[in-house]
Amino acid sequence: MATVPFLDTDQQLGQFGRVIALMGTDSGRYPYGNSLMVVGSEETVLIDPSLAIAERGGAPERIDRMLISHAHEDHTAGVSTFPDAHVQAHHDDLLALHSLEGYLQVYGMPAEMAAEWGPKVVEEFNYQPRLDATGFADGHHFDLGGGLRIEVVHLPGHTRGHSGFLIEPDGVFFAADVDLSTFGPYYGDHWSDLEDFERAIERCRTIDAKHYVTFHHKGIVHGRQEFLTQLDGFSAVITKREQRLLDYLSEPRTLDEMISYRIIYRPHVEMLFVTHVERVSIGHHLRRMTRNGSVMEIEPGLYRAG
Repeated sequence: MATVPFLDTDQQLGQFGRVIALMGTDSGRYPYGNSLMVVGSEETVLIDPSLAIAERGGAPERIDRMLISHAHEDHTAGVSTFPDAHVQAHHDDLLALHSLEGYLQVYGMPAEMAAEWGPKVVEEFNYQPRLDATGFADGHHFDLGGGLRIEVVHLPGHTRGHSGFLIEPDGVFFAADVDLSTFGPYYGDHWSDLEDFERAIERCRTIDAKHYVTFHHKGIVHGRQEFLTQLDGFSAVITKREQRLLDYLSEPRTLDEMISYRIIYRPHVEMLFVTHVERVSIGHHLRRMTRNGSVMEIEPGLYRAG
C-alpha cells in the first residue's frame, strides 16, 4: 500500500485494510472535508474529493473513478484535479455535475444570491462541468477487484441524492454529511427535506460496520455502538431546534422575525447563505408543527404556539 507523502505533518491518516481516509485540513471542518480512497486490485476509487485534495495536488494513487456523495461545493472541490477519472453521483444530484446552473438549482437560492454564490463555487471550489458524469442508484455495487466492493446507500434529505457508501469486506461506512457534528443536520437547500433526513438517520442506524467515516468534523468513529451514540446526539439537534422555535412562538411572530431569531446558525455567524438556510429550514419545521397542531397560523403570515 502506498504511503501518503502529500499529507501535511499536522494531518491524520486512517487506514482500514484497503480503505484509506485522507483527512482534511482542520479536522475536515468546512470548507474542508475528509475523503476516502479505496484501492482494489482492478480499480482505485476516490470518494468525495475534497478541497484539501485539490490543494495538495492529487492523491497518493492513480484514481480511476470518483464517487460523489452529493452535490455540494465542498464535496466536489477536487473533481477537476482528476480529469481522466470517471465521476459519478446519485441520479437525483447528477445535474449539478453537468452544469453550474444545475448546481444552483440544487441550492435554490434567490437570483441575486445565486449570482454571487455561483462565481464562488467556480473560483473557490474549482468547479468545472463534467458532462461525462454518470449516475448511480440506491443499492448499486461497484466491484473494485480482489473481492472489494462499494455499495451505494441512498440517504436523502440533505440533498435529494445524498448517499453514503458501505465498503466490504473491510467494514467501512462513509456517512458523508450525516456528520455527527454538534451543529446538527443541515436541510436548508431547495432540494433538502427534513423528514427525509430523519428517515436517512434511521437508515444509518441499520448499517453494521467496523468503522464509520464522516466528511466533516468527527472524521473516524470506531465501532457501531459508538456510532449509534453519536448519531443519537446528532439527531437530537432537530428536536432542540423545534423546541427553541416553539418557545419563541409563545408570542405571535412573522417568518422574518423567526429568521432573524435563528434556530440554525448562531447570531454572530455571517455568511452569504445564512438567511436562505434559515428560511428554508424554519419552513420545514413550521409546516410540520402546523400539521401536528403545536403551532397555529393565527392570521396570514403570523404564527403562534398552539
